Amino acid sequence: MRKSLNSFEKIIGIKFKNQNLLLQSLTHKSNNPLNNNEKLEFLGDRVLGLVISKNLYKLFPKDKEGDLDKKLASLVNKKRCVEISNYLSLKDYVLVGDKKNTSKIENKILADTVESIVGALYLDQGLDVTEKFILDYWKRFLNEKLTIYRDPKTMLQEYSLKLHKTLPIYKVIENKGPRHKPVIKVSVKIKDSKKYLGVGNSKKEAEQKAALKLLDTLKNELD
Repeated sequence: MRKSLNSFEKIIGIKFKNQNLLLQSLTHKSNNPLNNNEKLEFLGDRVLGLVISKNLYKLFPKDKEGDLDKKLASLVNKKRCVEISNYLSLKDYVLVGDKKNTSKIENKILADTVESIVGALYLDQGLDVTEKFILDYWKRFLNEKLTIYRDPKTMLQEYSLKLHKTLPIYKVIENKGPRHKPVIKVSVKIKDSKKYLGVGNSKKEAEQKAALKLLDTLKNELD
């Protein structure tokens, strides 16, 4: 790898007992289809959610479950994980298949790698050390006055239910491209509206973009 594992351990201030776990957490499937960080990402996603949920529960004792859930979503989403990846200089350490283009590593890969590192830390060091690591890097977000983030799909759903008592209708219009990077086109409409299209690398992303386009036409009504 371009920079040593020891160098990364100095950044996070933790020495792994099993350095192979750290190496695996930094290895994308495009680099090694058999021994990569997908399962560690699965585990890390759950550990991250647990730690952040526990701290939100303590920090906002008067919040309802729905509000806590939305705050959690704003703290563990891809955007936040990409920000953490920048603090960790992950682009210098992630192993991907295209070694010539490491400067253009996709944000999704960086975000997923943050979660896989959390998973590797949990297996290697246990929950206490992993929780300290998470809080060290997420504390500035937790200390902010958190505004509840409502994603476009949620906002459109709330609007449609309130006004029409029906849910928005989403339909997959097109699904093409390679399996590892599909291009999906989705339409959405609510009662009395036109259809709006969104395109993304996942059905969820395409739905969010379609919902956002429809919401843009409803700005005056939502204000």
